[in-house]
Amino acid sequence: QVLLVESGGGLVQAGGSLRLSCAASGRTVSSVTMAWFRQAPGKERDFVAVITRSGSTYYADSAKGRFTISRDNAKNTVYLQMNSLKPEDTAVYYCATDTAVLITTEPGTYDYWGQGTQVTVSS
Repeated sequence: QVLLVESGGGLVQAGGSLRLSCAASGRTVSSVTMAWFRQAPGKERDFVAVITRSGSTYYADSAKGRFTISRDNAKNTVYLQMNSLKPEDTAVYYCATDTAVLITTEPGTYDYWGQGTQVTVSS
């Protein structure tokens, strides 16, 4: 059974930073695609960042230059470092995993999800 557990969310002022963690079990993060999505109230779940099994990364335009996705293979954990946070980054952030080889930004293609962690950025 695959289990993803996110942590690290919280309340931060605009311009601040947070690091989200996604601890995985039942699947090796270095062997699959791992991604972060976010969902604000009343909105669809949006792609944020992805890291492939080869270590390639890809970001949504809203995340480029501010967010960094990485992984620690020894801890089987994926991270999302978020800097220069803005109020519009406020959302529940979800970790997801997919065994497909090609990078995909569509939530429907990911087969396991974490429970989410709330990120709130105050102005």
